[in-house]
Amino acid sequence: MLARAAVGKAEILVFPELFLTGFCYETGTDATSPGSSLDPFLKLARKHGCLIIGSIRSGRQNLGFCLDSEGFELRPKIHPFGSEKEHFDGGDFISPVATPWGMVGLEVCYDLRFPEVARALALQGADFLITVAQFPASRIVQWRALCVARSIENQIPHVACNYAEGGGSLIVDASGRVQAEAGSGQAVITGEIDLAGRDAVRRDVPCFSDRRPEVY
Repeated sequence: MLARAAVGKAEILVFPELFLTGFCYETGTDATSPGSSLDPFLKLARKHGCLIIGSIRSGRQNLGFCLDSEGFELRPKIHPFGSEKEHFDGGDFISPVATPWGMVGLEVCYDLRFPEVARALALQGADFLITVAQFPASRIVQWRALCVARSIENQIPHVACNYAEGGGSLIVDASGRVQAEAGSGQAVITGEIDLAGRDAVRRDVPCFSDRRPEVY
C-alpha cells in the first residue's frame, strides 16, 4: 500500500499508530532502538523522495516518527490511554519536526483529545498537523469532530490517519473543510496540504494575533 501511494506521486505518506505491531506487548516488540524496524521505510523514502509518518514502539515509549531520505526524527505520545499506562510512559516534550515539506506537528491518538497539544505545536510554528491513531469504530463520531476541531481552532491543515478497523481517516484544510475521508477497512486517500490557503484563512480571521494569553 505504501509503494502504491509512493508510485502515485504522494509526497507525504501517513500510517496509523503502531501500524507495524499494533498494541502487542509480547517480548520482542519493545526494542530499545526503532532504527532497524524503520530501515525498509528509509529505503523507500530514498527511492521515491517522500516523507513517511507513523508511530512505533521503543521500550516504554510510543514514538511518532517523521522519516525522509536523510533519516528520521521521533516525537513521544504525550498521553497514554487507559491500560497503555502499564506499558508506556507519557512523553515530556512537544515540538514540531522540521522537514523539507514544512514543520510537521505530530500527535499520537489520545493526544488529539487535548487541544493543548495541537495549540502548542501551532504556536511553535507547525505548518500542518498529522495525527496517527487507533481510535475504535465506537468513537468514530468523536474522532471526526476532534479532527475537524483541531484544524479550525488552529487554522491549520490536518492529516488524521486512523487504523483500518476504526476507519474514518481524514484530510482537512485550514478552514475545517474535509477534503478526503476514508470508510472502514484499508484505504488510500489523497489530498493537498494548502499552506497558501492556510495563510488566507488566518488573514481572514486573525485568531492568533487576537489571542490574549495574559488573561488565559
